[in-house]
Parts: sequence; C-alpha cells; structure tokens
Amino acid sequence: MMGGVNNAKDYIDLMGFGYVDPVTEDPIITDSLLQGGIVSVYYLGTLFGCLGGGWVGDKVGRIKTIALGSLWAIVGASLQCSAQNHKWMICARAVNGIGTGILNAIVPVWATETAEHTSRGQFIAIEFTLNIFGVVVAYWLEFGLSFIDNGNSPIRWRFPIAFQIIPLLVLLGSVWFFPESPRWLVKAGRVEEARFILHRLRGSTGEDRERAELELNDISNIVALESKESTKNSYLHMLFGIGSGELHTGRRVQLVIWLQIIQEWVGIAGVTIYAPTIFRIAGFDTYKSQWISGLNNIFYMFATLICVFTLDRIGRRWTLYWGAVGQGIAMFLAGAFSKLGQDATARGEIDRANSFGAAAAAFVFIFTSVFGATWLTVPWLYPAEIFPLQVRAKGNAWGVFGWSIGNGWLTLLCPVMFANIGSTTLHIFGACNIVAIPIVWALYPESNQRTLEEMDLLFAADTPWVWDAEKKFAELKEQQPELVQAARRGEHVVDPEAGVLVHPANAKPEDAVHTESEEHVSP
Repeated sequence: MMGGVNNAKDYIDLMGFGYVDPVTEDPIITDSLLQGGIVSVYYLGTLFGCLGGGWVGDKVGRIKTIALGSLWAIVGASLQCSAQNHKWMICARAVNGIGTGILNAIVPVWATETAEHTSRGQFIAIEFTLNIFGVVVAYWLEFGLSFIDNGNSPIRWRFPIAFQIIPLLVLLGSVWFFPESPRWLVKAGRVEEARFILHRLRGSTGEDRERAELELNDISNIVALESKESTKNSYLHMLFGIGSGELHTGRRVQLVIWLQIIQEWVGIAGVTIYAPTIFRIAGFDTYKSQWISGLNNIFYMFATLICVFTLDRIGRRWTLYWGAVGQGIAMFLAGAFSKLGQDATARGEIDRANSFGAAAAAFVFIFTSVFGATWLTVPWLYPAEIFPLQVRAKGNAWGVFGWSIGNGWLTLLCPVMFANIGSTTLHIFGACNIVAIPIVWALYPESNQRTLEEMDLLFAADTPWVWDAEKKFAELKEQQPELVQAARRGEHVVDPEAGVLVHPANAKPEDAVHTESEEHVSP
C-alpha cells in the first residue's frame, strides 16, 4: 500500500520529506530517512505484536486473539488515515503494525490447527495467493484515485489506508462464528467442545467419526507432553535453547529468524514498496512507473500458484536454490539495464532509453514472479515443520519476528540506498541472492517428505551443519531403525531432557503422539 502512498503529492507535502516537481510531476525526496522511517516503523509494531499475539493466543484462545488483532488494526488504520503530520503518522503506523503482528502470529496457527494435514500445504499456498490479491487491490485502488484532482487530493492516500478498515470490520464481526481451535480447547480442558468441533470438521458418522476420535486422542497425548515441558517454553528459553537438550530449539529459532530476514534482503521488500522508484530509475515517467508496478503485482499474484504444484515435489531446499538463482540474475540485469537507461536518457537517446527501461522492467517482473513461486512461501512454511509441537505456535511468532526485522531494516534503508546509489541497490539485492545459496546449503536441512517426529531426529546433531544433521539422522536410522519406524507411526522419539530415546517401546503412554494430529499446527 505504501508504494502508492509515497507518490501522493498531498502526503509528501504533509509528511515533509520532499515535494513533487511541478514540471515532470516526479516525487523529489529531500529526507529519505524520514520517508523510510515512516514505512519501517510499521514493522517495529509487527515485531512486538507477533510476540504478544503468540502469548495471548495460548492464554485466551485463537478466536479471541484474532478479534483483538482486528480491533487493534482498526484503531491503527483509523489513526493513519487521519494523520496530520509525520509524528502522528509514525505513531499510527506503529499501532497498526501491532495489530498486524497479532494477526500474522495467530491466523496461520488457527488455520493449520483446524485444517487436515493432507491439504495444509496447498491451503497455505492459496492463502499467500489471496494475500497478494489484497496487495493488488490496494495498489490499483491507489492508482485509480491518483486521477482525482490530478493526483493532488488527500483522498488519493487517505482513502486506501481507510479502506482496510472494511475487511477488518468484517473479520471482527464474523470471527465469532468460526470454530475455536480444537487443540487449544483440549489444552484449556474443554475436551467435549473440542470433540464437537472435530466432528463438525471431519464428520460425525462412520469412519469420519472414528478418525475424529483418534485425532482427539492424539491431541490429548500431545497436551500431556506439553504440560510436562511447559516450564521450558518461554520465548527466552526458546531463543537461547535453555532446557531443550538434544531438541536444539535455540538453533531452530535462529534458523527461522534469519530465513525471514534473508527473504527480505533478496529484494522483495524493496521491489514491493519502491517499485515505482525502481521504474523511474529505469527511465519511465511517473504515470507509466505506477501502472507498470501494478501490473507487476498481478504477475506476482499468479506466480504464487506455482508453489502449490512444486513445493512438495522438489523440496524446500531446491525451491530456495532455484529461486535465489533466478532472482539474483533478474536483479543484476534489472540494475544493469536501469543504469544503461539512465545513461541513454542523459545523452538524449530517448529510443534507446525506452528499450533499456523496458528490459529493466521485464527483469523486475521476472524477479517478482520467481519470488512468488519460491521464496515467498518457504520461510513461512519452514517454522511449521521444524519446531517441536509444544513450542510450534511460539516458533511461528519467532518467524514473524524475523520478518518484522527484515522488513523494517530494509524499508528504512531502501530510500537512502535509492537516493545515493540508485540502480546499484538492485545489484546489492542480486548479491544477497547469491549469498543465500551457500547459507541454505550449509544450515537448512531438508524438511520435505519427513514426518514432524523425524524433525527431532534431524536436529539431534550437536553442530548446525546440514551434513552433520543428515549424518546423525542416517546413523540413528541405521543403528536403531525402530526410531524412524516409530516416527512414521507417530510416536514421540526424542525427549527434551533425555535426548533420543533408546527404544520407543520404552516411552510412557502419555509421550505417544500421532503424526496426523501433529500436522495440524501453524506455519
């Protein structure tokens, strides 16, 4: 949304970070730090909101937390659309960010806890498609309003910000009709309510009823395990891995935080928010830059559907590999053609400048399409797969925490980078893609086609290196094949205190869990 807001004359004048050239109608930014600060403070809010949302969600339930996040976001959006100066806007965006952070932390948890494990992957991919659809609607709404009063009217930026209040009000009013997470209900001791909801979700007759009862039993077993370890599940314990033993929870927290930060530094935060700036650097005028940016978002939306068909086929690591290669090449070439376009414009070679600008725009399109098919989904899915069940909801909050840091950091720096080094900014993004490849290769084990119980075996190694993780996993499989067999049957095979169990048959009944029910937890 801020990509269009940052180009509105009334907004630029009111916030005081620049002006619009009366001849070319291009925004001229005189205080890029203030412009970036207004954008990035939103992510400071999401950082605190996600941690609060994860904690509140475990205390009062998923539905009430979604309602809280909706209400908070409504207040923040109201403050934003009525802002009268940059100080007001900064505070309003921080408030709105808290509400978004709460929703980001709890909505995926609720969705995956109520969905069946067989449809979770495609469900998450489609959820991202709908997410980008919202980006498309917001951007084209801003573009359409730019024609009112020649783009000088306050409605150009105030109405799009206020427009988000409508779906938030719908969510706030309708969420009370959604079923509460059966997992949270069991944790709260409301087993009969959980049974009723599972029967409604899975079926109440024949095999469906039996499957629902088995799932309820599995959830009860998991809750018993969580209760035993509840004193070691705080955010502080997770961050430093205190009391996690061979589960190495602290290592997993670092992996999901940095994966989200890298996700932003491969270039998507800059392209999404500052796409018009990138296209202006490539030589397009303001009007053409804006509608090309909107078209780019449409391509982005449809590209997310590719992940539905490829993610479970080629795995998480190879998805990140080919995505980083494609994105890196696209960023390098977009930067190169942008520079050529600028130089041609300076020499008065308009036809060549237009050709170079079109090439730069094409590679930005390619970048966002490749990102939508690869790096958009995996950093949100990975936390759902690698964390122990008893801390998986908080693990998702740590992922949002990393996303907030990455977005906030980059959106603060982007205007400064574009203002000082121009198209070289895209080369930096390209370099980050190349650097991401060895990081993923060395530190991120493959989670595809492995049960959630096997994740505990996969992270049992004492070092963070992938080859040690795979070696340790293979050793456990070879030396004690019953461990992996137990995992595939859904039995818990790693204890946070004792480490890898000598034999799953020796596990206490309350330690047994079932793979199917474990699959119902948030990314």
